[in-house]
Amino acid sequence: MAAAAAALLAAAAAALLAPGPQRAHGEDPPAAGPPAGPPRSRMDQALLLVHNALPAEGLRLSAASAACHQCAYQVLAFIPASNGSLRKPSTVTVAVDTQHPLTLLLDGFSEDRELCKIHYHFGESGNYSLEVKTLSRSTQTVSCDLIINEDPINSYLPILFAFLVYMGILAIVIVGRLLMKIDPVRNWVCKKLNPRETDRLINSELGSPNRADSLSSDPSQHLWSAISRQRLRSLDTFRGLSLIIMVFVNYGGGKYWFFKHESWNGLTVADLVFPWFVFIMGTSVSLSLSSMLRWGSSKKKVLGKILWRSFLLILLGIIVVNPNYCLGPLSWDNLRIPGVLQRLGFAYLVVAALELLFTGAGAESVTEMPCPALQDILPYWPQWIFILTLEVIWLCLTFLLPVPGCPRGYLGPGGIGDFGKYPNCTGGAAGYIDRLLLGEKHIYQHPSSSVLYQTKMPYDPEGILGTINTIFMAFLGLQAGKIILLYKDQHKQIMSRFFIWSIVMGIISAALTKCSKDEGIIPVNKNLWSISYVTTMSCFAFILLLLIYYLVDVKRLWSGAPFFYPGMNSILVYIGHEVFENYFPFKWKMQDSQSHAEHLTQNLTATTLWVIISYVLYKRRIFWKI
Repeated sequence: MAAAAAALLAAAAAALLAPGPQRAHGEDPPAAGPPAGPPRSRMDQALLLVHNALPAEGLRLSAASAACHQCAYQVLAFIPASNGSLRKPSTVTVAVDTQHPLTLLLDGFSEDRELCKIHYHFGESGNYSLEVKTLSRSTQTVSCDLIINEDPINSYLPILFAFLVYMGILAIVIVGRLLMKIDPVRNWVCKKLNPRETDRLINSELGSPNRADSLSSDPSQHLWSAISRQRLRSLDTFRGLSLIIMVFVNYGGGKYWFFKHESWNGLTVADLVFPWFVFIMGTSVSLSLSSMLRWGSSKKKVLGKILWRSFLLILLGIIVVNPNYCLGPLSWDNLRIPGVLQRLGFAYLVVAALELLFTGAGAESVTEMPCPALQDILPYWPQWIFILTLEVIWLCLTFLLPVPGCPRGYLGPGGIGDFGKYPNCTGGAAGYIDRLLLGEKHIYQHPSSSVLYQTKMPYDPEGILGTINTIFMAFLGLQAGKIILLYKDQHKQIMSRFFIWSIVMGIISAALTKCSKDEGIIPVNKNLWSISYVTTMSCFAFILLLLIYYLVDVKRLWSGAPFFYPGMNSILVYIGHEVFENYFPFKWKMQDSQSHAEHLTQNLTATTLWVIISYVLYKRRIFWKI
């Protein structure tokens, strides 16, 4: 099925926005073209041939990416002066990044004067020339002409093609289901698949087989169906959607930049899924604890289950799903202590224990209150006080903790960010606390900021300080669960509360970020798990849950497939995709490792296989719960 359709939908439009064969800053290309045999560009790169026709001045070519906030220019190449006697310009070939627009700066190496500055978005596998020459010997006016020698490819076409393939499969499935509702078609298909059984059913006095009749003949099947109907499919669908996008981006996402985590501030598709998974975990905590207490389980017994499940999640994260395996055999010297499952386990422990402590059986019911608009908040004021206290702690540590060699309250990436002033301050207080308490070798060694911002310090996006806001995210999901329990079967009330919570979270995000990527008080940042990141993700989560709840559980226009199936086996799929990531058929040797199309095919195939596996497990009623 359309395992990665949601992720593809977010990027399919990019195919229409790719850099085209435009010719900017220059004239028509010369007939001779570039020199023979230039080196082949790699993925997300183009080749730039810099021709220096200045007879007495060497050049220095520097560049800064538009995605790199307040970054110092990085030197790409030195171009010697031309050979004046032969009137032949000197030429240097450099590879330039094509993921984001670049600002190229050319200055004289000897006199250190700026000659020209060009802002341009290069296309992948394109071949360009930058010709530097004097227009007038008398005025020494220098011109810089950027010429396209070879048009770039549209690297986004594989996404569009894959999206259309999955939409075609979806259309076939929908048409097939509609046809199966027609009695003659259904009887013909059943007869072809199992002619003897079909003839017996058609010729019997019962007439056409009925779902209710077949279920009533099998008590165990009837019980299973009753349990399935009681369970909110929208929650498992939401969880499965988050999980499948997570699997897709963890496998590489076709090596497209928007399917990778953002280098620092801002959001990509990859930054959406983990907080959504945390959110729906909190929602499930509310429903499951309420069910266990309502059925008579003691709080002591429930607390034991919470502790055991948290311990298993943390243990699995440290021992089984640990990226530091790539550094060699796992030992204490290079053991990464934080991680995704570790953070899930700890957030689950805090939120579930907090809910268990202050909630009793049958506590969720609509009662008369002085302020009915807050009846899903006021009864739970002790939990809110605890969560808000945690947020005050996060704010104080983030903005008041002195970090050696760094400005107080620093939220930047370090490296070449902030014009290279604070190269070793990656993550500010968050990075400092992890390095101080856990040690540099026990945290993530290759943060997403290391490529664009060229950071040298290890930094863990699942570190200690960010766990506070992960708990807050889970608690907001818990709030969604309280709304479902409080307004049971009152669909309009549930959806209106989801919408109100989304608006409130959106307003807080707008105030904290000033509706900008980098200029706000607290920017949206997945690496830091900033408070604005949590409010933004919860805003999206409430809206998405509202839509899925309306389609799946209210109107029943959608069964939740295919995301419902991995949502029912989320731990198995997550751990399985991490453990078997480098094994066939999830991975194979590619013919061209510099092809987005081959990477996308491999990653979509692997993701789809996990959807199929989860579907088979669901049909066999195999569920791995911890």
